[in-house]
Amino acid sequence: MKIIDAHLHLFPEDEPQFEEMAQSVGHHNSTAHLRQAYRDLGIVHGVVMGNRSLRAADHDYPADLFHYCVGLDSALFRQGGSTTAHLAERIEENLASPACCGVKLYPGYNKTWLWDPLYEPVYTLAARYRKPVAIHMGLTASASAHLKYCHPLTLDEVAADHPNTQFVMCHFGNPFLESAAAVVEKNPNVAADLSGLLEGRVDLSRYQQEQTGWLSLLRTWLTAMDRWEDLLFGTDWPIVNLAEYVDFIRLLVPEARWEQVFFHNANRVYQLGL
Repeated sequence: MKIIDAHLHLFPEDEPQFEEMAQSVGHHNSTAHLRQAYRDLGIVHGVVMGNRSLRAADHDYPADLFHYCVGLDSALFRQGGSTTAHLAERIEENLASPACCGVKLYPGYNKTWLWDPLYEPVYTLAARYRKPVAIHMGLTASASAHLKYCHPLTLDEVAADHPNTQFVMCHFGNPFLESAAAVVEKNPNVAADLSGLLEGRVDLSRYQQEQTGWLSLLRTWLTAMDRWEDLLFGTDWPIVNLAEYVDFIRLLVPEARWEQVFFHNANRVYQLGL
């Protein structure tokens, strides 16, 4: 079975903290290592949620292995207390590149509502280039972020008002599972990735015993939503061990839907042409 990792992060290889992060989950922070790990697991491509800069030239990932979404995290979205100058032009520079397959928003970290006029050029450009807008939804890695901005119901409003823009709800809005399912089921232009639902090394047998309630809720809402054609496999690497995460998602998705969720949906939504 071919797999697309529709949500990962790549960090500079010369910074030791990122190597430590990768080693803690059984990996190394290098493209060469990731290429081999992908090959071992049948992962044929990845979508990098890029937050290096807004310059398209800085996103020089190996074309045979990765596409990227240009990211508007707090360091790039606002500089010196105001919105980055010429934001729309800089986003369009990326969207015009064949290597760029979308835009990534971080509303909880930016503390900005998704319906803020500042985001309007993003939705317009994404629709024009027919490339999706991926949005961090649910829990954040930093306590300084504000959850109200990245609750799944905030995505419902912009999805309804921008029907020609494709959206991807990252992390299935965890832990707001009921709302996440409702937003994906209601809006035909909203897909969701299943990245980042675990963190660190995991003994899946033990985890299933200790987290029976949460896993039951997750399976319940995924099944009730019945939108398997709009669920994308992703890892949020390097916060998880890749092999363990593949096995984890296999527990959540019916085997008859594996090829859709692990490969075909991401290939279609991000228009990877694989």
